[in-house]
Amino acid sequence: MNNTPFTYIEGGGVTSPQGFSASGVYAGLKKKDPDLAVLYSQVQSAVAGVFTINRVKAAPLLVTIPRVAAGAAQALVVNSGNANACTGEDGIGDAYEMGRLTADLLDLPEDRVLVASTGVIGVRLPVDRIAAALPSAVAGLNREGGVKAARAIMTTDTVSKQAAVSFALGTHRITVGGMAKGSGMIHPNMATMLGFVTTDIALRPQHLQEALRYANERSFNMISVDGDTSTNDMLLVLANGLAGNDPVEPGTPEFALFREALTAVCIKLAKMVARDGEGATCLLEVRVKGAPTEEDAQKAARAISASSLVKAAIFGRDANWGRVICAAGYSGAEFNPNSFDVHLGDLPVALAGRGLEFDEQRATAILKEDPVVVTVDLHSGDAVAVAWGCDLSYDYVKINAAYRT
Repeated sequence: MNNTPFTYIEGGGVTSPQGFSASGVYAGLKKKDPDLAVLYSQVQSAVAGVFTINRVKAAPLLVTIPRVAAGAAQALVVNSGNANACTGEDGIGDAYEMGRLTADLLDLPEDRVLVASTGVIGVRLPVDRIAAALPSAVAGLNREGGVKAARAIMTTDTVSKQAAVSFALGTHRITVGGMAKGSGMIHPNMATMLGFVTTDIALRPQHLQEALRYANERSFNMISVDGDTSTNDMLLVLANGLAGNDPVEPGTPEFALFREALTAVCIKLAKMVARDGEGATCLLEVRVKGAPTEEDAQKAARAISASSLVKAAIFGRDANWGRVICAAGYSGAEFNPNSFDVHLGDLPVALAGRGLEFDEQRATAILKEDPVVVTVDLHSGDAVAVAWGCDLSYDYVKINAAYRT
């Protein structure tokens, strides 16, 4: 990334861009740790979002989706420990109330507050606890609060996830920052997670949506932990324009630069989610090249990174490359099955569609690295794609066998 036109901000996150503040407090929704976060912009922001494709959508999505479609927002309230999903009309009312309480404390129109939740499905949200904790959350809003907010949105995550970059846009300094949560129920097509990104660039909502779709397709939609897509997935971006630039337009170098920076932040967060997969011991990076189209490359990379057999082999440090090409074969990607190559790290294990004799000890050593990099060359074109996942360990079953209790 050294040749990129932007700079990663050490310790940066969702409050790195100008005008954003955040907080995280304990509301009693989890047994311990912060579980309620508020994010606030000094001024109204353009907003864009992508959401789960699961037919069963949690109550906060039903509140937030139309507000995002309207194109403007100024605050976000999010809780962990309770998904407020499959809770009927009561749950929808609870989600609206959570937003209304936040709007009142911030003196904002109710429809300018976005709502998100994550946690156990099918349990009524204790809004009284949220109401009791919100005043301290709003009072605690500050530029350093992104750290606490990132912790407050965690469920089974073992680490919080933040990233930020900055770049020059003419005479203006633009910053993009974000936080995410996700560890289990992670799969492409709005990979299961919550992600919240902020920026101080000036951009119209429809153009922000265009940039977000591009970034999401190359980041969160390219990770998989366990093949499950949740009821609560959402990725939101708020752009408040406080950098002072003229609104950037699609088709310009300025828009392309912003889109690249947004994608970089999303990729960094997505890789953190994949690496923190429940029970994971390593990050799996699957690089596919030589595909006829980018869509073909993405299909193959996603299938390989999502394969339970591939993930189990990585955990067992077993150089079973046949599982890799098997996944590519059923992915729907077009390629000549007589021409593919497979590398584990820099070790070739299959060339021109056939297996090679290779040093098993060296292969085992490569599979002990973090990340484990698997490269597949389809020799059927020039398109490339990268997907991320993690190994599948015994602990994944232990964690999910007792998630609710």
